Amino acid sequence: MGAELSKNSTMDETSDEPPTSAVLLDNCHFSQVTFNNVEKFYIPGGDVTCYYTLTNNIVPRGKDWVGIFQVGWKTTREYYTFMWAPLPSGVSGDTAVQQQIQFKAYYLPKDDEYYQFCYVDQDGVVRGASVPFQFRAETEDDILVVTTQGEVEEIELQNKNLLKENEELKESCTSLQKKNMDLQEQLKKTQELQNGFESLKSNKEKLELELNSLKKENKHLKELDNCREAELHQLKEQIQNVTSEKERLETRLKTVLDRMDQLQSQVLNYEKEVENLARLDHDKTEQLESLKEENRQLRVTVAEQDQNRDLMKELEETKHLFQILQEKKNETDKENQKLKDENNALLRRLSQTADLSSFSVVSPSQHQIRPSAMGSLVFGNPYYASGANLEARAADVASIRKCPMCDEVFPEDIDTSQYEEHVQSHLLDCPLCHETFEKSNKQVFDDHIYCHGLE
Repeated sequence: MGAELSKNSTMDETSDEPPTSAVLLDNCHFSQVTFNNVEKFYIPGGDVTCYYTLTNNIVPRGKDWVGIFQVGWKTTREYYTFMWAPLPSGVSGDTAVQQQIQFKAYYLPKDDEYYQFCYVDQDGVVRGASVPFQFRAETEDDILVVTTQGEVEEIELQNKNLLKENEELKESCTSLQKKNMDLQEQLKKTQELQNGFESLKSNKEKLELELNSLKKENKHLKELDNCREAELHQLKEQIQNVTSEKERLETRLKTVLDRMDQLQSQVLNYEKEVENLARLDHDKTEQLESLKEENRQLRVTVAEQDQNRDLMKELEETKHLFQILQEKKNETDKENQKLKDENNALLRRLSQTADLSSFSVVSPSQHQIRPSAMGSLVFGNPYYASGANLEARAADVASIRKCPMCDEVFPEDIDTSQYEEHVQSHLLDCPLCHETFEKSNKQVFDDHIYCHGLE
């Protein structure tokens, strides 16, 4: 069995990890490799050289290794660090070979526990072990403990017996654990039966109390009237009914217990259905939220459509009002044109009146200026006659100043700007198109300004 375990635990030769196994100490051969010059203490921080001897009972192989194990190890997997064992060269297999390996300080343990060197072959089996040692400074109180080969064999035998007892105890513990589990299951079933029995017992006690009450009533009735056989017979029948009722109740109790089991299974099914319904309700809630959002958007759209409809209605009313105002404007324009025609007629009439009076009203200064004006040019001033007429006309207009709006007549010595301000006071000018309206037609002027606002 140890050979099978070591064979199964052999690792690939290309691995960086050393080959190990789960082989126990009783299957190892510690005498095939001996370690020499093992110190009791190794100073921490320094390299350690391990000296060992390969006897003629072992054939070295390429995957053999030397490891440092803490004392108390069980399998070769518990090594602390290791070094590959070099193969001896030029030596026959019938003689012992001295070998050595150096462990670097960086990979050595840092505590003061007991360790030992072990030579492990490539099958993961220990072929030799050294005496224990420590990594610490040596003191004067340290005592060297030497173990003989007989003591080692005795310790191995004790370990073997202890391992055997341990296996037996493990098997016994497994058997006891199994029995304990069976007993716990039986105890659980017994507890369930006990609970049912207690329930039946309580029902029985209730029925017995009722029976005792009936018996007391029966006794009381017997004491009252021993002769009432009919009543006694009736009471007996009641007792029988109670007994049958008790049996019926016991049967019903059993049915109720069975029904409770069915209800528990139904409750589990209902819980699953509730979970499914909750999931469906969550999905419906999400759909409802989506529909609410769509409804809100539709409401916004309908509101916008209603608002657009109201705006269209207001626009239609505004257009209609604009048409009415445009008609009024056209009428006002006609009236204004008529007034302009009348004003032009008055101005022509004033011009004609000024032309007639220009011949009779001529100042001496004008007669003096005209000859000089004519004499200043060789061929004469071609605009002289027309200029004279204009001057005469202006003089006549100045001499006859009458307001065309209110027919007010102004004196000859009044300033022209005052006359113009008076005439302008009767008029209203549009600031947008500079059209003139009379103040008496202020409503027409306001409608005209409003039409500009609509444009």
